[in-house]
Amino acid sequence: MPASPPADPNPAFPFPSLRRQALDVLTMTDPAAKAGAARALGRLSREAADDAFGIGDAIVAASPVPGRPARPELVPPQRAARRRALHTPAGRAVMIHALAHIEFNAINLALDAAWRFPGMPADYYRDWLRVADEEALHFSLLAEHLAGLGAAYGDFPAHNSLWEMAEKTSADVLARMALVPRTLEARGLDASPAVRGKLADAGDHAAAAILDIILRDEVGHVAIGNRWYRWLCAGQGLDPLATYPELASRYGAPRLRPPFNLSARRAAGFDDDELAWLEASAG
Repeated sequence: MPASPPADPNPAFPFPSLRRQALDVLTMTDPAAKAGAARALGRLSREAADDAFGIGDAIVAASPVPGRPARPELVPPQRAARRRALHTPAGRAVMIHALAHIEFNAINLALDAAWRFPGMPADYYRDWLRVADEEALHFSLLAEHLAGLGAAYGDFPAHNSLWEMAEKTSADVLARMALVPRTLEARGLDASPAVRGKLADAGDHAAAAILDIILRDEVGHVAIGNRWYRWLCAGQGLDPLATYPELASRYGAPRLRPPFNLSARRAAGFDDDELAWLEASAG
């Protein structure tokens, strides 16, 4: 990570703040380099003092965010690469590429949560830089596995739905916590067991093992979203259960559909009232 000249001078911390560094990594375009830098920043943040984050700094992005490679081509969801039979390496490559794209977007989402919203507690930034670190690990594992299938990240078209919600919630940290980790990323908790089962049934036990790592970590990531959503609701005197559908409607969040991974959602901090509402309102 660059150490000089400082982008956000702070007499107590003479290097660029960790929030500024998160933005710098977010603007990187090379996927492997971004993943490596996100991992390094996550390690750095775990030992950093509170004043290293630049909590109160007003930071403006000078380059478009997020930084993206020229490929994959981003297309509407209906034009994204179609899944093929998983008993062939080519068919599994399409599936693994789709998962790698989700994890690449997840790196960007975590970095964006870390730099964009000033004035949160230091632990908020530690949490999201930890998430960026773990999402970068997931991406790297999937990219390596994809190479073993004779393909590379960028070889197939992909869609941009995850980042579109980040753009919608860019001015509202409460909505971001409600609708990205607690909604879009929580969908991964629901989908992961079926995807893992299909890969295992196809004999790709290495891919299934990667999915086990991802599900384990994603429970923690959704729990972080729950933690800060509830913290923000408490600070604003809002009822978390009543506030969620209001935010989902206001920002056009997708309606969640069963089956739900209730055990993973409970482990991620959803309470019984939230799960009952989810099942009652499912489309």
